[in-house]
Amino acid sequence: MASRPAVTVLLGDPSLPDASKPGNRYNPEDFDAIARMKAALEGENAFDLSYIDRHEGLPALFLENPPEFVLNLCDVGYRNKSRLELHVVALMEMLDIPYSGNSPATITLCNDKSLIHGAARDVGVPVPEQRFWPSADAVDDFDLPYPVIVKPNRTHGSLGITKDAVVHDEAQARAYLDMLAEMLPGHPVLMQEYLSGAEYSVGIIGNSGDDYFCLPPVEVDYSGLPEGLSPILSYESKTVPDSPYWTDIRYHEANISGAQRARLNEQAIAMFERLGCQDYARCDFRSAADGTIKLLEMNPNPAWSYDGKLAMMAGFAGMRYGEMLVRIVDVARRRSGLA
Repeated sequence: MASRPAVTVLLGDPSLPDASKPGNRYNPEDFDAIARMKAALEGENAFDLSYIDRHEGLPALFLENPPEFVLNLCDVGYRNKSRLELHVVALMEMLDIPYSGNSPATITLCNDKSLIHGAARDVGVPVPEQRFWPSADAVDDFDLPYPVIVKPNRTHGSLGITKDAVVHDEAQARAYLDMLAEMLPGHPVLMQEYLSGAEYSVGIIGNSGDDYFCLPPVEVDYSGLPEGLSPILSYESKTVPDSPYWTDIRYHEANISGAQRARLNEQAIAMFERLGCQDYARCDFRSAADGTIKLLEMNPNPAWSYDGKLAMMAGFAGMRYGEMLVRIVDVARRRSGLA
């Protein structure tokens, strides 16, 4: 019997603080997600699996005993610092360790919302009107029609995008910018056309030269939010368990025409290739008031958990959660010349 490929799963470090999580630490929900991921992968019986979930001494460990292949699920960054997400991948590249997911260059590009805006225009993908400023306290021109959404240009997990991020006049905009200037001093900001319509995500698994597998799109259902709350995926939706943004937002398969789905897939692939993505990624879109669907963000190495958007979309396609993870490993190993 042929031996199974060895796969090392790299995770965040639950022994360290993590600013992206409620209470700045791993919670029971995180440990449950990790346990479900392990059970799903092991249930597929496809690989000889090992796990790394401590970052102390990680560079030395990789140098002295490099894994055969890494399933990179460390989307929180080295030592759970989001700004160091690309450094984990750079370390593996320097040591010639094959891994799943996107390169340091692609992660850097995708984390800059303003650059994504320009890249989308290059390939004809519609985007909202926006203005870029080097810091929140540098904004001195409010020429976009309201409402607009004010957001940091480079953060993870909707940090800096709260329930008050959608503003309806200059006074609200200035108040929100003042908050951002205090929260993220010197951080670039965007003022962006607020898209009031339906919100969709499209997942892609594959690589250029293979057949891309576009997962059925998911739609964000904001209908359960109390009246008066802006329908956005705010920071509260990811970190405040007693917030309506956490409890009242739902997701379902997008109810759109075949032509719309084909167009979303086409645009997602165009962005995937333009940004040099590999193995998998997720594109987020939202409709403007006139019905035009525009790109919001490109997510390299999107959330991998059993209840994340990617897993939801895989479920719409009739794919088991573990099967989705195996497919990501398979396309990455093939790209790396291991299969």
